[in-house]
Amino acid sequence: MAGKVFLVGAGPGDYRLLSMKACDCLRQAEVVVYDRLADSRILQYAPEDAEYIYVGKASSNHTMTQDKICQLLVDLAKKDKVVVRLKGGDPFVFGRGGEEALLLKENNLPFEIVPGITSAISVPAYAGIPVTHRGIAASFSVITGHEDPTKENSDIRWDKLATATDTLVFLMGVANIPKITEQLMANGRSGDTPVAIIRWGTKPQQQVWTTTLADAPDMAKRENIKPPAIFLVGDVVSLRKDLAWFDNPGTKPLFGKRILVTRARAQASKLTAELEALGADVTEIPSITIDEPADGYAALDASIEQLAKYKWLIFTSANGVDHFFARLREAGKDARALSHAKICAIGSATADVLDAYGIIADVVPDRYQAEGIIDALADDIKPGDEVLIPRAKEAREVLPEKLREMGAEVTVAIAYETVQANVDPEPLKQQLKEGDYDFVTFTSSSTVTNLLKIIENPDLLSSASLAAIGPITAETMKKNGLNPAIIAEEYTIKGLVEAIKEAL
Repeated sequence: MAGKVFLVGAGPGDYRLLSMKACDCLRQAEVVVYDRLADSRILQYAPEDAEYIYVGKASSNHTMTQDKICQLLVDLAKKDKVVVRLKGGDPFVFGRGGEEALLLKENNLPFEIVPGITSAISVPAYAGIPVTHRGIAASFSVITGHEDPTKENSDIRWDKLATATDTLVFLMGVANIPKITEQLMANGRSGDTPVAIIRWGTKPQQQVWTTTLADAPDMAKRENIKPPAIFLVGDVVSLRKDLAWFDNPGTKPLFGKRILVTRARAQASKLTAELEALGADVTEIPSITIDEPADGYAALDASIEQLAKYKWLIFTSANGVDHFFARLREAGKDARALSHAKICAIGSATADVLDAYGIIADVVPDRYQAEGIIDALADDIKPGDEVLIPRAKEAREVLPEKLREMGAEVTVAIAYETVQANVDPEPLKQQLKEGDYDFVTFTSSSTVTNLLKIIENPDLLSSASLAAIGPITAETMKKNGLNPAIIAEEYTIKGLVEAIKEAL
């Protein structure tokens, strides 16, 4: 593809507010030029081998000047690169996207504008404040808060603006609140007008302060409010008491709670999604990755070639199911090859993955662990029965040993192994040292042992409540000097989330 620049709005902070077109642009990017994003997970939609250039701009701290950013985009496009210029909010709402587009136009370089959801409307919405409302506000204005309202040649017409619209939204205006309020009141806006300051809007760490226009400077100073924040002026602020939904403990019981998820990245999304739906601020730092066995798939492939001899197949994890069926497909077979066998799944999550492959498990024990399988199969396994267990290399030996005691002929085929993830340990150590997390979750014994290898010092976890998905994981924690404050009664992601909720 010839060189082209996509000027893409990344939205206000919640990465799930990214548009479908923005995701499509990121997927084809060869170079991503990005600002300081409210959520770095937005970058996950770009290819891993793309070039990433940070030109971030924080308040009074610019990594690269705007002129240099504009020229960078031109230079990259001239090299026939597909470039995504990723900007917080919307490119054309105080995003200086127009300047970048004009220079591309001057150089006859193609570009597209991909609008983003601006914080001017989304941040108030997440705070339960509509910028317009029937009978209260029929108009709103969006104003830069960066400009000094007392400068000699202000671009803001304060005499016109103060009472021109019902709602005023100042972006990036925390430092200038004293001057903004002074100008508004001097030009006719009542000091009793409700106002809101919203920090980190749309993010789990969102904070909202409400007061009056006259009191806003004192409150901002008293509460030591820092950027990023917006300043909203208007009677619509009074609706927050009834419309607050995002930062409402009644509907979001985990709001603002900081939770570390240590599960493998490919599997973390379900746990993250459930925690975020309850308002949690989730950080994914996987302690493990799922890999093919170091010794290869020879044993598993040999078992698949002899599938006809097995009366039972027992799956002890969703990963085991996925890897088994991948090798089954590699052998030119599908679920029909299991028509003769009985299938046991260790729990509902594993059973669900089997169901996706067209297999309904014959047995799912009440207790989602090896001991539960033994109890559930006590009347079904007969001496001489051939049993295949495709599983992780690191799994406990309880299950095959007990089955052999019952007279079964057991084949354990290694389907995958968990290895320590490649994680930069220093930032994580610092976060743990500073007590950044309220909870740390563990979904298997391997997440425990590998996280401890990464951080090297179990005492770093002492300030957080440690949550285990079940008793086996909890036992591993205890053996390694950790105290599990939460142990899920149902050994599933859902059960773990419920246990965290109950702990609060």
